[in-house]
Amino acid sequence: MDLNKITTFLSNAFDSALTLATSPSFYSQIGFIVLGFLAAQLVASFIRRHIPLLKEPPKSGALLNLRTSIHNSRDLLLPLMMILFLSVTADISQSVLGKAGLVTIAMSWAVIFMLYKLIDRLVQKILFKKLAYYVLLPIAILHVFGWLPPVITYLEGISITLGNIELSAYGVVRVLIFGSILFWLGRLSNHAGQQIIRSQEDLDIGTREVFAKLFQIVLFFVLFLLLLQIMGINLTALAVFGGALGVGLGFGLQSIASNFISGIILLLERSLSVGDYVEMEDGRKGTIRELNMRSTTLETYDGKDIMVPNEQFITTSFTNWTHKNFKQRYALNFQVAYKTDLHFLFDLIREVAARHPRIISGDEVPIEERPDAEISGFGDSGVDILVEFWMEGIDDGENRVGADLLLMLWDAFHEHNIEIPFPQREVKILNQK
Repeated sequence: MDLNKITTFLSNAFDSALTLATSPSFYSQIGFIVLGFLAAQLVASFIRRHIPLLKEPPKSGALLNLRTSIHNSRDLLLPLMMILFLSVTADISQSVLGKAGLVTIAMSWAVIFMLYKLIDRLVQKILFKKLAYYVLLPIAILHVFGWLPPVITYLEGISITLGNIELSAYGVVRVLIFGSILFWLGRLSNHAGQQIIRSQEDLDIGTREVFAKLFQIVLFFVLFLLLLQIMGINLTALAVFGGALGVGLGFGLQSIASNFISGIILLLERSLSVGDYVEMEDGRKGTIRELNMRSTTLETYDGKDIMVPNEQFITTSFTNWTHKNFKQRYALNFQVAYKTDLHFLFDLIREVAARHPRIISGDEVPIEERPDAEISGFGDSGVDILVEFWMEGIDDGENRVGADLLLMLWDAFHEHNIEIPFPQREVKILNQK
């Protein structure tokens, strides 16, 4: 009996397909589909050739990363034009033939193709890309063929009850899918938004960092509220959650809250900026590479990243070498023999220091910033000499000015027979018999 039903169903389906395939409207709709595809191909090719941003990749200028992303997304033009022209041909087919089933199916597949290209272009993480391929695309295909509502009904029927909470398979799948999409969109929007804010050259770097961090906070707060709505949690319940959170902040989360508030204070008062060279009270030092709401990242010249909690910048002292003035003064100390002609020596030191390309010198420079040499004291073995010079930046990393200057002075001293003494002791033997 069942075999006869199956045979009858297949026979009727074959007859319907044969009737459809031999009908004039079938070939007419095929023609409309081909015309829509050709029109989409021509228009997409025309746009790519005549819009400068899509024709050539940008080399420089404002918002370079954003314009590069737009250029790299030009392969989305074809599926977008396919959706547009197939939608138009579907209306034309319905008006002329009274039928547009095949064109509508073709347009649905164009939407799926567009979704595939979007995933391939925008999703970089392998995990999210696989999730999109194996979850979003099948859902889209189910929707195209009208199978999605029965699947949802079936999943809603699979449920368990935990106390007063009823969990269905559909609810869990929905939270996982839309939660992942929200998380991915949040990361993408956060990166793009902060990049746009930090590219505003008319704002100083401190103000840009403040707006970037505030944008990050507001964005993730909105995403958190959206996720609660997807989970079906009433937002009025947040009042109880807020009270519990306040108690938690007073005890277990006190340190996190302190660093968070300290980060806001640092951004608002602008005592630190990205690019500043900072030395902590405990001796740790480096260039500020990133200002976060919980910690600040210092990048050292030996390739290490130091994560400093923001609270330490509020409760302890630190030295900001380059915040207001990028110029710094440095000093070198050494000894020369007592027989040295100090007047000639000082002129020689100033001349040698002025030859270094990174040391600030010249007649147009204020006299207090020119290289100088002087006597700092009289030692046991020789005269103590102090050399002072100004430079832009920190004497470390690529700016090894102090070490270079010492080598230049060493060569000059050898050339002019200037002696650098070493400790000596004179022994006298008394009452020798």
